[in-house]
Amino acid sequence: MAIEKGDFIKINYTGKFNEGQIFDTTDEQLAKENGIYNPRGVYGGDVVIVGSGHTIKGLDEDFIGKEVGYTGSITIAPEKAFGPHNPALVETVSITKLTEQFKDQRPYQGMPVELNGRRGVIAQIIGRRVRVDLNHALAGKEVEYEYTIEEKIEDKIAKAQGLLSLYTGMPEIEVEVTDDVIRVFTPIELGFNQRWMVSKLTIASELIDKLGIPNLEYVEKHPYVPATAEVEAEAPEAPAEEEKAEATEE
Repeated sequence: MAIEKGDFIKINYTGKFNEGQIFDTTDEQLAKENGIYNPRGVYGGDVVIVGSGHTIKGLDEDFIGKEVGYTGSITIAPEKAFGPHNPALVETVSITKLTEQFKDQRPYQGMPVELNGRRGVIAQIIGRRVRVDLNHALAGKEVEYEYTIEEKIEDKIAKAQGLLSLYTGMPEIEVEVTDDVIRVFTPIELGFNQRWMVSKLTIASELIDKLGIPNLEYVEKHPYVPATAEVEAEAPEAPAEEEKAEATEE
């Protein structure tokens, strides 16, 4: 059956630019070989909802009409990839504004920096001033994707876990699904995940809409941690009965 908008699919892919330079992949070994490995990343395939913008527009559109098992490649123009390069997103500032970010390093062209809460790179250094490019690193570039559609996911728990993994980078978060509620048991580590704090409402909206279930609950899961012998030893002793009596008389 052909893939349609709204389908949950699992894909493996490799993205390239400049005639073969790899910038993204779901293949862990390939990522290591090309110096783009992220130890906190999830490899082995991503679950996406077709047409929901979980990947760049040109690739998202190419899924429609394909069959499970399809393997192929597509070249995507900047307009449907990471956008054209926007000169308005290049700003010139005094080098002193970024001094704290340099630490012990000398500023250099291509150095990642943050300007007014936005991430960019130093495009040029002119005396005591720097030009900071806030465009996406691949803005204005044609990219190529090689991809395989591994499966179309039908199971509701697998759909929820796949979408949660895409947003959080944590595979197989515990999920329960009934006719009335999607219940997500969030591990304690997610409380320190900035991306999770930003995306949890989006995830809830997408799952409620796509699974056709009216409610979603996030349940924080705190595992029991037994007290250690050291902690018990440090606990203050209860006062003896005689001491209690003396304190009462005073």
